[in-house]
Amino acid sequence: MAEVLERPLPKPSSEDYATARLLEALVEARLALEFLSRGLVRNAAGKAFQAWRALLAALLRLELDKLLKAAKTDEERKWLVERAVPTTRMKLLSQMLEGVGHVGIVAWTNTALLLHEYQYHGPDPDLAASMYRNKEEAARDVELLVAELARRADGLKQRVKWDAELEEALRALREELR
Repeated sequence: MAEVLERPLPKPSSEDYATARLLEALVEARLALEFLSRGLVRNAAGKAFQAWRALLAALLRLELDKLLKAAKTDEERKWLVERAVPTTRMKLLSQMLEGVGHVGIVAWTNTALLLHEYQYHGPDPDLAASMYRNKEEAARDVELLVAELARRADGLKQRVKWDAELEEALRALREELR
């Protein structure tokens, strides 16, 4: 599992880029569940966030033509072409992806961003620094986000170079989700 995360990524313009990012998403999601099973909820939240970000990167490449047409400004078009890894603009990217047919992705991205916040601040009964009052609330969102990621990955089988490694990563993730 770890060796997948240590491989160099193909060039963002490469056909293999979306496949590599999807594999990364599945591996990171499985690590999130592994951390949960050890009681490491903040670490799990971070891995779930990284998994979702990798999924968004794959979708950016798969939907690039549609996104470029839907972009409202030259700045957005430039950002889409030059940025292969969504980071600070995950919300914008998810809004654009929702606009080209990825229903519900904005809400799931919001969950990923809340988990990212939880990773740094931990539980907060007063809800001042984190939207999670306790680790159980965050753990449940990790599980829900990972399940959604697995569902979306399954839906991409015909759109990427789906190979035995991707199939095994998805199978292993589904097994952990049970």
